[in-house]
Amino acid sequence: MPYRHVYNLLIHLFSPVLLAMLYWPKRGKPGFGRRWPEHLGWVRPTSTARPLWLHAVSVGEVVAATPLIKALKAAHPEIPIVVTTTTRTGADQVARLGELVEHRYAPLDFPWAVAGFMRRIRPRALLIMETELWPNLLHACGQRRLPVLVLNARLSARSADRYRRFHGIFRLLSANITHIACQHRDDAERFAGLGVPRYRLSITGSMKFDIEYGEGILEQGRQLREQLGTARPVWIAASTHEGEDEQLLAAHRQLLQRHPDALLILVPRHPQRFDQVAELVAQQGFILCRRTEGNPGPQTQVYLGDTMGELPVMLAAADIAFVGGSLIERGGHNLLEPAALGKPVLTGPYTFNFSDIYLRLKNNDAIIAVHDSHTLSTSLNNLLQDETYRLRIGQNAKKFVYNNKGAIKKTLEQTLPFIH
Repeated sequence: MPYRHVYNLLIHLFSPVLLAMLYWPKRGKPGFGRRWPEHLGWVRPTSTARPLWLHAVSVGEVVAATPLIKALKAAHPEIPIVVTTTTRTGADQVARLGELVEHRYAPLDFPWAVAGFMRRIRPRALLIMETELWPNLLHACGQRRLPVLVLNARLSARSADRYRRFHGIFRLLSANITHIACQHRDDAERFAGLGVPRYRLSITGSMKFDIEYGEGILEQGRQLREQLGTARPVWIAASTHEGEDEQLLAAHRQLLQRHPDALLILVPRHPQRFDQVAELVAQQGFILCRRTEGNPGPQTQVYLGDTMGELPVMLAAADIAFVGGSLIERGGHNLLEPAALGKPVLTGPYTFNFSDIYLRLKNNDAIIAVHDSHTLSTSLNNLLQDETYRLRIGQNAKKFVYNNKGAIKKTLEQTLPFIH
């Protein structure tokens, strides 16, 4: 296919840049250690033959896939599962699953790297979380007649327009996909509009609704809240990006004028920014305590979440949650994690990654949109001053999540016929 030949020429020409972006050391960025050759297909064979391969690019996709992985193991305990990620943080999240799965880093989309991975792992089927589609990977699956299922799939109007302009490329991608389990009807209609046959499409809902926080997470959240102070107001800014932290700190400074004992839990999205954000907080004159340094004192104004995998615990410990990636044009992050815990959810204006969920939360009076540091501070103050209002918004959010569960069961029904 001409498109694939051009694509392969380009990725090899730009491979030094791509590899530099992946491996170039940055302060606070976890490295890959001796496992970096796995990205080139040089992986250890699995302990048993013909595993099920599930690919989840990073932390968010692994978290969403975890209930499905447990359901698959319950249905077929004899089938081993290999989970691949591209990032180290995703690998660390997979490690929390223990012996339930084996982890490997996914091959980069060089044809020889993909072929090496396939030769060593010999998967029986590939499950791709959301819409992580790569031409050589899909082509290799097609050559081997390997079932490929795209799960929890989303296709925004913007992405559909791009694919429509380059329809030949989309045909190249979709030709080797066996089935697409879409989050919403709009996603399925967009895939159908691009030529995917309707018999290869289903609507299963978003697996993010099936998030479950066990008693262990809730108990850790209660313990953390006791350390932070049960009498003081606590809000969290989760998964923040560069360009947002300044706005969040400005909002917190305004909030402190009305609630002098208020505490902000600030959790950057990427670990390589932990030190940078700590310096920013200190430069702005806030009293800072880092999670890795121990318990905060009563004078602490900003508590920096500089660990990985503990966001649910920190969300459980807070009164109010702001979800980052939304005060800048990143499109926001998972709004359902705090909602499932019954927290009032605040978000900035940029929610295009979760536009459908945002609108549905809004229609259920379960989310509050802010536009800048001033409106954020005002909304925080309103919630803290009116406990009835705060609890109502949080309960609406929790009820919304509960009423939309069931995607795991539907996804499992679509998946099981292909993995025997």
